[in-house]
Amino acid sequence: MADASAIKEHMEVIGADGVHVGTVDHVEGDRIKLTKKDSGAEIEGAEGAHAGHHHYISLGLVADVEGDQVRLSAAAANAVLFEEEESEG
Repeated sequence: MADASAIKEHMEVIGADGVHVGTVDHVEGDRIKLTKKDSGAEIEGAEGAHAGHHHYISLGLVADVEGDQVRLSAAAANAVLFEEEESEG
């Protein structure tokens, strides 16, 4: 796992294949909180209950942080399968 302190707001999150997954809102515990604007809205099939709210990516999926990008160890299509949604309540 990469150094979580290197992950900053507005960094692009990309899969191992270089495909855009989301944009960092901030790090919250052991997860990256993605911005609402970009959190699943650009992923094929992400609509209805999956669009319009924050999603999270586990820091365990982070392979590297370089420049303004957070690169995941999984391809984008696989990484979104591991996304967590914000809990209600």
